[in-house]
Amino acid sequence: MTRRTTFKLITSMVLVMLLIVLTACGNSGTNANPKQTTLDFLWFSDGKEGEVIKEIIKDYEQTNTKVKINLIEVGFKDIQTKLKTMLSGGKPPALSRVTDTGSFANQAVDLTPYVDNADQFEDQFIDSLKPYYVINDKLVAAPMDVTANGLIYNKTLFDKAGVKVPTSPDQVWTWDEYTAALKEVMDKGGARYGMVWDVTPHRWSTLLYQNGGSILTEDGTAAAINNEAGIRSMEQFKQLHQEGIMPESVWLGGENPNNLFRSGTVATHWAGNWMISNYKDITDFEWGVTYMPKGTQRSSVPGGKFLMAFKGSGYEQEAAEFIEYLTSKEVNSKYNQESLFMSPRKDSAVLNYEFGKEMFEIFADELKNSSPLAANDWSRQTIISKITTDLKNNIVEVLSDKATPQEALDRTAKLINEAIGSQ
Repeated sequence: MTRRTTFKLITSMVLVMLLIVLTACGNSGTNANPKQTTLDFLWFSDGKEGEVIKEIIKDYEQTNTKVKINLIEVGFKDIQTKLKTMLSGGKPPALSRVTDTGSFANQAVDLTPYVDNADQFEDQFIDSLKPYYVINDKLVAAPMDVTANGLIYNKTLFDKAGVKVPTSPDQVWTWDEYTAALKEVMDKGGARYGMVWDVTPHRWSTLLYQNGGSILTEDGTAAAINNEAGIRSMEQFKQLHQEGIMPESVWLGGENPNNLFRSGTVATHWAGNWMISNYKDITDFEWGVTYMPKGTQRSSVPGGKFLMAFKGSGYEQEAAEFIEYLTSKEVNSKYNQESLFMSPRKDSAVLNYEFGKEMFEIFADELKNSSPLAANDWSRQTIISKITTDLKNNIVEVLSDKATPQEALDRTAKLINEAIGSQ
């Protein structure tokens, strides 16, 4: 064999081996599914729903092997800031759980072209929620659960004081009867405080609606909060603090009302239905849910939590498909039943909860007996989201004697009208 022939033979062998290696590499890439996409999903938890959503994500990924969901968990108080930071930094998540749909409507994906039929999609959910997620004729989000404000009480303290709570809608206390009952539980039951109240304008507004007031006029064209009902609500709220029924440490000091109620020293907690899940592990005392008192009328405040997809993530199609999956009857019912939430779907109003079924029935009754102005106000997210922080600050101003109720509410009304004018 000549040197030339030997060189040709070696060259041919090298080329054949290289071809084999390249072919093997090509096969390896196909099996590794190089087109898999990862969806960042910004999330917060009030109770056990974080664990439930992880199970649902696992199920989804098993049947959708080209999609991976990256759940980014943050605290409720941090999610607005985190989401704004991601959006302003040009790195929007594909998905987020949100309560304030109005603040992010402009950055949201319009889901209309991604669902089979937008009208049928919307018709699945409770009608009063529609203004929360259909904004400027765009389907900017989808409901995950519906919420109601209500009254959680320490049964052990009430029993010790010998005070009975309403057990049916026809036994609902007046506000005078309610505060008298709290004072009795403090005197005879040893409660340190009669009540704690979540530090949010949403929860505070429950009192406003019970007194016949509202934040906006019915047509949404002007502020209505600085009228007689608003001033009465502000005065009443301040009086509860002045009489020591409510601790100043919550609204003025930032103390967590949940922790105070968990201490077993507080008779009642004005909160949302999600606290049923949060308080499930309390074993030091018995607790339950009873009916809120009434002013000129009964009222709770409806709300909800929503799923939103964001423009610019690069995965709008995949995010929309995941939202349709999460809001389907089977998946949404599992999510709400196991999380101890209330479903926004019309066909999942009755769920077989493993805990607190009778408590959910009371929250549902509160929702059924709510002022229509409550939903009218809070569904106008593009206005409400601009004034809630100012409303909270103005309530604090009244509690700290830096403003009268009239001054604080006049300032709030001015900001509301400016927000309306900017629409």
